[in-house]
Amino acid sequence: MNRSVSLARHRIGGPLAALALVRASVAYASEEPSAPTTPPLEAPTTSSGSPAPSGSASDVVELGPAPSADLPAEQRTAEDLARDHSPVDVTIFAGERGKRITGSAHKVSKEELERFEDDDIHRTLMRVPGVYVRGEDGYGLRPNIGLRGASSDRSKKITLMEDGVLMAPAPYSAPAAYYFPLATRLTGVEVYKGPAALRYGPNSIGGAVNLLTRSVPMGHRFGADLAMGSQLYAKQHLHYGYGTRHAGLLLEVARIRTDGFKVQEGARPLPLGNTGFEKAEAMLKARVNSDPDAHVYHELRLKLGVTHERSNETYLGLTENDFRASPWRRYAASALDQMSYRNTLGEVTYSLVVGGVLQLATTLYRHDLSRAWFKLNSLAGSEVLDVLANPGAGQNAIDYAILTGAEDSLTQDQRLLIGTNDRVFVSQGIQTTGQWTPPKLGRVSQKIQFGFRVHQDSVRRLHTEDGYFMRATTTGGLLVRDATPRAITEHNVGSALALSAHLVDEVSAFGAILAPGVRTEVIETTLADRRTGVITRGTQQVLLPGVGALYEVARDVFVLGGVHQGFSPASPGQGSGVQPELAVNYELGTRATYRKWSGELIGFFSDYSNLTGECTFSSGCPEGQVDTQFNAGQAQIGGLEAGLSGEVTAPRDLRFPLRVGYTFTATRFMTGFTSDNPQWGDVEEGDELPYVPKHQLSVTGGMDWGTRAGLTFGVTYVDSMREVAGQGTPLPFDRTDAFAVLDASAFVRVLPEVQLYVRGENLLDNAYVVSHRPFGARPGQPRLLFAGVKIDLDRR
Repeated sequence: MNRSVSLARHRIGGPLAALALVRASVAYASEEPSAPTTPPLEAPTTSSGSPAPSGSASDVVELGPAPSADLPAEQRTAEDLARDHSPVDVTIFAGERGKRITGSAHKVSKEELERFEDDDIHRTLMRVPGVYVRGEDGYGLRPNIGLRGASSDRSKKITLMEDGVLMAPAPYSAPAAYYFPLATRLTGVEVYKGPAALRYGPNSIGGAVNLLTRSVPMGHRFGADLAMGSQLYAKQHLHYGYGTRHAGLLLEVARIRTDGFKVQEGARPLPLGNTGFEKAEAMLKARVNSDPDAHVYHELRLKLGVTHERSNETYLGLTENDFRASPWRRYAASALDQMSYRNTLGEVTYSLVVGGVLQLATTLYRHDLSRAWFKLNSLAGSEVLDVLANPGAGQNAIDYAILTGAEDSLTQDQRLLIGTNDRVFVSQGIQTTGQWTPPKLGRVSQKIQFGFRVHQDSVRRLHTEDGYFMRATTTGGLLVRDATPRAITEHNVGSALALSAHLVDEVSAFGAILAPGVRTEVIETTLADRRTGVITRGTQQVLLPGVGALYEVARDVFVLGGVHQGFSPASPGQGSGVQPELAVNYELGTRATYRKWSGELIGFFSDYSNLTGECTFSSGCPEGQVDTQFNAGQAQIGGLEAGLSGEVTAPRDLRFPLRVGYTFTATRFMTGFTSDNPQWGDVEEGDELPYVPKHQLSVTGGMDWGTRAGLTFGVTYVDSMREVAGQGTPLPFDRTDAFAVLDASAFVRVLPEVQLYVRGENLLDNAYVVSHRPFGARPGQPRLLFAGVKIDLDRR
């Protein structure tokens, strides 16, 4: 059967003529989509690795002085193109413009990243107010990041970028973040919330996270970071670059591996090794440019990258009692589980700067990701989560013994269904962003920022499943393949073609800044089910207005506010009743600075006209519901973000920095409904949303002796999160643990180019449940200790 189902999506705006033209030009009219084989397309970045002017000065600040003609080409280009697009540093609000941004934006600087030496991006982001994470594997390999209450599941509801380019495997078709770069390669992390998010779609309700990578240097630059530690942890990170005023090249490689912290039970095949992972990345950057001092400046940049990961990860957790007795245990049924993937990227960017008036950057990009996760999917006759939630009841007791390898599988219903989720993703596009600064009219100045993107992505899913019998042995259980043929449980291709544009006009006059803006998205989606022959098509059009404002009420004391319409698209193949996610988002707050101290207090509120959720394995959905989207109707999320940062100086070049960040969040469904989404179920009006902590607190401090030595500590507290919608106190198996972790690091510079450092994570070795979904209690990372050496040779 080859039947076509046409879906009309939520529509705001005019006809789809422009999108149809683009589709024709890229030969997108085939009835059943397949993984594209055309060359890449992509979005712009500056030569410093920060996004090209696609954000508004309402969200970002200028760090440092204006560029001068005698600066090297790399520095001049980075400053020119990124002017007003580098957000406020997490540690302090930098400079005059740092006080005058109209919305909420934060930047974790290169110095901050190197101070903590985080390998888990979750740890970095938990220090930023308004950011929530949900742990899974203890290492942040597949992050779950949410902003201002937006769902954190696989980071699907935020816009993820690397150097200003969409980096999710398929941002419109399948945005789940199965790929994420090594944190050790990053030189900065930017977080945009509120009206700032309008420039960084498609997901604009919670906000956007932009990861910055190393830029091509001037002169010769070599760096190395080598470390070893507990859990047989090892890190090798090397980079070398050379640049002149007119050209430059950078090569960077990094590898991290560990044996893991869980103890695998049962007979595990030797090639699979341990419960840890190995991940390696390589990146090449190159640039050629015209005279940096000329009035009209041209630059061409190339970025290539490859990542490979093999991780022996599983969704299988523990019963509550087993977790409290031995949290690092791993049952025999997960002995074969392993994820592997390969990601490649190619980007070419052309930049044009005309004096201080016009900046343009156009990027073509293509990203490819192929991943296969061989893992336990289910028991043939029982739900794994039900068994682990109540392991002593009737048949559950037998199934629990099979999962742990204590008993044999005797019937077909007692088989373990283990399969490979094989997926291939393509993400490609072309994007132009720019900024125009017209002449001042008296005391009125403007900065007009704009952007346009044509993007196409796709995902090919081939999910298979095999049956296994558990055979109890003296080593704890052996998985033996049964005689049934391999089953194909899902085989489809989803794709999306999207046109997006934004325009922001920042107007400054008489001590006030007003930044109205608008974003539009026009999206066509297709899902071809290769098992049934059914092709489902959908269309979505939205027009998203917003505005941010700032006013100085007293010297260095500001009030700020903003409102914008947020949007998150429906993925390919959804039913006619499924609508995109829409919310009106508000923020109001104040900011003040005094000498080396700064503080910020911002309230936020999101009024959802339609909240949506998408089923994934990680959220506990069965195979038949994976990638199905559900409406949840009206909902409200509100809260408060607070930050204080600064330092105390002392004689002998001593500094004592301190930073505090706090987030309070309250959530509420405004309508009752019944959903097949296991995280919602039977919802009543007033129920709280799952996986949003009410309280989150981060405190970091330390002591620096110039650049000679330093000590840093950080304490992070995250409140318990309910895992199923509801009210009151959830049952133990329906909530995560509240937890606090203490991290610390120290360094000493033994030579001008050589630094020794030590790092400790979760120093108190707390054991806490980060999730019960999909298959039982899973822990955060236990104590991890490692030491390393850094070498930095700079010859300009």
